[in-house]
Amino acid sequence: MLRLAGRHDLLFYDQRGGGKSRADARDPVTWHEHVDDLGRVIHEFGLSEAAVVGYSWGGLLALLYAVATTTDARLAPIGRLALIDPASVTQRYRAEFEAEFARRSDSEYVRAERAALAASGLRESDPERYRQRAFELSVAGYFADPANARDLTPFRVVARIQQSVWASLGDYDLLGALPAVRARATAPALIVHGREDPIPLASSAAAARALGAQLVTIANCGHVPYVERPEPLFAALGQFLAPSDEARVRDRGALPREAPA
Repeated sequence: MLRLAGRHDLLFYDQRGGGKSRADARDPVTWHEHVDDLGRVIHEFGLSEAAVVGYSWGGLLALLYAVATTTDARLAPIGRLALIDPASVTQRYRAEFEAEFARRSDSEYVRAERAALAASGLRESDPERYRQRAFELSVAGYFADPANARDLTPFRVVARIQQSVWASLGDYDLLGALPAVRARATAPALIVHGREDPIPLASSAAAARALGAQLVTIANCGHVPYVERPEPLFAALGQFLAPSDEARVRDRGALPREAPA
């Protein structure tokens, strides 16, 4: 996402239970805590209708936050909403994703690579390299071509917290709540989805219809477009996040004049 930094100020944060953010082991973390955390970040930095870009689970979190703003006056509204391969917007679509991801994770290629890793001796000779390759194979099912799961940066998510968040969603279905988000929106929305993502394209298509959002699909691309197809991804994001001509002129303090006849 740092490719967006040439034209935009970017703010990243580690979600509760991920990266360097810890969580109290005594209390389960739910999607409500994640929504409140995002609200606190927006409030802390005094952001007014910030553009929110959410990827994967972060895309679903952005939607959950947007839905929450329709009923909770404490939460600051957001402006442009860009979702990159968002997690499934209903439990039914999530079940489809889980089945497809399991199938891909047991593909002939992944089985062969796991066997090669086990026979390589890396576990004893180079544990860090072994862990790196084991991580890559654990996420290979997200890619249109599993061979592209190379040179990836491992990420840390506490499994207990990940499980408690999904459990808190229950038999969820956000589609019925998205028209209210659309009605209150002050800026457009964009969804980008890889055609070969194990998360069903139908999930993003349904969300786009409910939001009135632009849907961009990327061919020959799975769940990780910034690795497999970065150019069409950032072209779509750049065009979407660019301020309108009117907004650029307004920032300079004057509206455009009518051209002389």
